[in-house]
Amino acid sequence: MHTIEADYLVVGAGAMGMAFVDTLVSETDARVVLVDRNHQPGGHWTMAYPFVRLHQPSAFYGVNSLRLGGDSIDRIGWNQGLYELATAAEVCAYYDHVLRRQLLASGRVTYFPMSEYRGQEGGEGHFTTLAGVDYTVAAARRIVDATYMRVTVPAMRPPPYPVAPGVTCVPPNDLTKLGAHERYVIVGAGKTGIDTCLWLLGQGIAPERLTWIMPRDSWLLDRARMQPGSLFADQIKTSFIAQLRAINDATSVEDLFARLEESGGLLRIDPAVRPTMYRCATVTRLELEQLRRIADVVRLGHLLRVEADRMVLDDGAVASDPDALYIDCTADGAEKRPATSIFDHGRITLQSVRGCQQIFSAALIAHVESAYHDDPARNELCVPLPHPDTDLDWLRVALADYSNQLRWLADPELTAWMSAARLDLFGHLIGHLLPPASAKPRVRERMLGIAKSVFSATATKLDQLLSEQTSLAAP
Repeated sequence: MHTIEADYLVVGAGAMGMAFVDTLVSETDARVVLVDRNHQPGGHWTMAYPFVRLHQPSAFYGVNSLRLGGDSIDRIGWNQGLYELATAAEVCAYYDHVLRRQLLASGRVTYFPMSEYRGQEGGEGHFTTLAGVDYTVAAARRIVDATYMRVTVPAMRPPPYPVAPGVTCVPPNDLTKLGAHERYVIVGAGKTGIDTCLWLLGQGIAPERLTWIMPRDSWLLDRARMQPGSLFADQIKTSFIAQLRAINDATSVEDLFARLEESGGLLRIDPAVRPTMYRCATVTRLELEQLRRIADVVRLGHLLRVEADRMVLDDGAVASDPDALYIDCTADGAEKRPATSIFDHGRITLQSVRGCQQIFSAALIAHVESAYHDDPARNELCVPLPHPDTDLDWLRVALADYSNQLRWLADPELTAWMSAARLDLFGHLIGHLLPPASAKPRVRERMLGIAKSVFSATATKLDQLLSEQTSLAAP
């Protein structure tokens, strides 16, 4: 048994773990042991399908200290006119660079890949390397769980439904290794399902050859409204004000979604089908046009099993081609985990404190850990919120975001840190409504007061709409 003394033991070198360690090393002199079961940093990215890209601009992803990508605008493809989206290979290479050139080079981070964490006893964590060597880490400060959010991609597990012998069902990873099929059945309506449909269409596969199993339709976000830089400043300011107006004027949850859709804040694939899911997926208008070309969309609930000549779903069965290629896109990439205290004595449990912004959240948690000195104050600033799943979760996430933003605006030091945090997508959007750092103190204070008043009123209205909807749904 080998013992290592360090300030922090971080379990998981995925996107959240890397963002946390980067901020911690940048802002403190802490010694960190980083343990991960994969062969390289990046978490689920190391097992992602080869054609996956970020669903948000590269500028908002990675770690705070190093920009991902070159801030270029795509000139071709269905993301044209918008900022680049890093590929899986680019993300993995980026994290490898961050680890080796920045974290390990600091001399204060020790990294153990291909190692299995065995648990904690007191302030000590235990893990075993691939070589079978057991280690104990005496963590003077904290043990950090960067695996709590349980990101899963299809390649990590078999399909959750039985498949008849002779029927081929693969994860999206295998699509690039297989020859042509006459028919493709895409199972799952989340980000992975969207990516797979778009990739197949992009290869010239006619939409008539695609069947899309869509258990629930989803509200989607327009990626054009989530762009960095001054080029999109006016558009983003206009769309954000439209969101505030939609919330303020809404008379019910149904009315709110209608207003958000009318203003372009939310999109749907089929105008005739009311979405009941929201998972923060983004599309461009060009991508939406492509997805709407797929006519054979099966809306009979979840797939229960694949038989030789039919698919059995929650609400019925559909005949199928026995030679069809099934692509399983059902893994829950953003599982809705119960919220728990982030700071708890000798532990930190990384979670989202901004809706659908896990990476920024991890960096913020690391900053709060380093800059504040008692857990009640830290937990007051870092209120976790679960990943969204249903349409009503759009309201819950928005309410949490506005409520947390009010807490942060009340802290000048934290507000200043966030203004320089490149990972903060939501902060970038609302930044167009906040006073610049160069503003005179009196002007800045007045503008901040107006912003706080607006955000407070917005949070109150969202809470009211949710309460009314709960009352209507009660038996």
